[in-house]
Amino acid sequence: MSIATRNIKAIIPLLDRVLVQRIKAEQKTAAGILIPEKSLESLNEGKVIAVGKGALDKNGKHITPQVKEGDRVLLPTYGGNTVKVGEEDYTLFRDSEILATINE
Repeated sequence: MSIATRNIKAIIPLLDRVLVQRIKAEQKTAAGILIPEKSLESLNEGKVIAVGKGALDKNGKHITPQVKEGDRVLLPTYGGNTVKVGEEDYTLFRDSEILATINE
């Protein structure tokens, strides 16, 4: 899905959705050899760009999402909805689909 806006901050996820930008694999080995783009593997790691208010419980109150903007997260191999803004690809996941946060 491609959208007209050029500013990623214009996209505000709804409910329990989380906007994530996948971290790209290194294109150069430690020895300095360039790896072709088609040979690069997709990393299951990303950075949270925006977070919705959270899902609604039975009483209609928002359940606070477990991640926040700026978190590094572990993502499932498949799933999510891809959004293209300009030349960059972003993915929308539900909060429950994110596997873990990465603390370093």
